Amino acid sequence: MAAGLPAITDGSRAVAGGLDSPAVWLHVLELAGGTLLLLGLWTPLGGALLAAALGLLAFRHGPANTSPLIIAAIGVSLTMLGPGAWSIDARLYGRKRIDIPGK
Repeated sequence: MAAGLPAITDGSRAVAGGLDSPAVWLHVLELAGGTLLLLGLWTPLGGALLAAALGLLAFRHGPANTSPLIIAAIGVSLTMLGPGAWSIDARLYGRKRIDIPGK
């Protein structure tokens, strides 16, 4: 929710405002990634979309803006960590458990 809600609001506001074509596609990716994360579906894909879109948007107009970079960092971490216990992915496919021999 910490990454999905701001991405959805920012992406929908930018898409509704009608920006130039390269920025619109980045905001559409931001909106898609935020929606996937908020719904708990395809968490690694949603995090990767969010990280890529906001990473590019942060450096689009000169110096880096820190707000998109923070949400992009959350997207990268969610991509690496995967879905949580309460996500729809975990309900559909079950929790992954890795058994380490000898421990």
